[in-house]
Amino acid sequence: MTARFGIALAALSALAVSGTPAWSQDAATLKKDMIGQWELSTTERSKTCVVTLKSDSTPQGLKLELEPGCAAALPFTKDITAWNIKGLDIVRLQDAAGQSVIDFTEVETGIFEGLRTGEGIYILQNLAAARSLAKSMDQMIGDWAMVRGNGQSICGLTLTNTEATPDDFQVFLKPRCDPAVLAFAPTVWRLERGQLLLMSQSGEVWHFEADDNAQWRRVPDSADPLIMLRQ
Repeated sequence: MTARFGIALAALSALAVSGTPAWSQDAATLKKDMIGQWELSTTERSKTCVVTLKSDSTPQGLKLELEPGCAAALPFTKDITAWNIKGLDIVRLQDAAGQSVIDFTEVETGIFEGLRTGEGIYILQNLAAARSLAKSMDQMIGDWAMVRGNGQSICGLTLTNTEATPDDFQVFLKPRCDPAVLAFAPTVWRLERGQLLLMSQSGEVWHFEADDNAQWRRVPDSADPLIMLRQ
């Protein structure tokens, strides 16, 4: 008997003795962690819905409550009657027949993504964390300066809360910007997974990460960094 076969046989024996799949405890932990209030939203929270996941069982799955405005904000939620954990790590919001309305998987700690074909990606995250993000977005509104690493200002811009699309907001450049910024010509901005994104009509995107609340540095970093400072 080879060593590899012996290890495999020992694992199978342990599984047979336990009588349960090796991943059951992980699924049980995930179920426990999901109990509470969550925000279901579009990627940038332009449309939101509060979902309360409960531990009580029903014939269709586990109980949940949707706030009254959910169906108006996200029409597909009218079909959701229960939730469950499927497989190793799938959080399923399902209909009365037990069929998936949308399945979520964790992409970052406490942040889950789900895809609805033809509609796009939706986010499920802890309600308190989601509201903290909303506060962060509000703090971004206003005037900013784009500067080089040596402190030289090359452009002024204003981030607004005016929706250009359901998930993006208008940004305006001030006069006398550097040619490189003018060539980029950002028209919209948004916060996404801890980054500030500036986007042009051509689809070009500049990514910035926060050094602190008043300073954002373009990534990936370079020998001549580009920094956004609150004015």
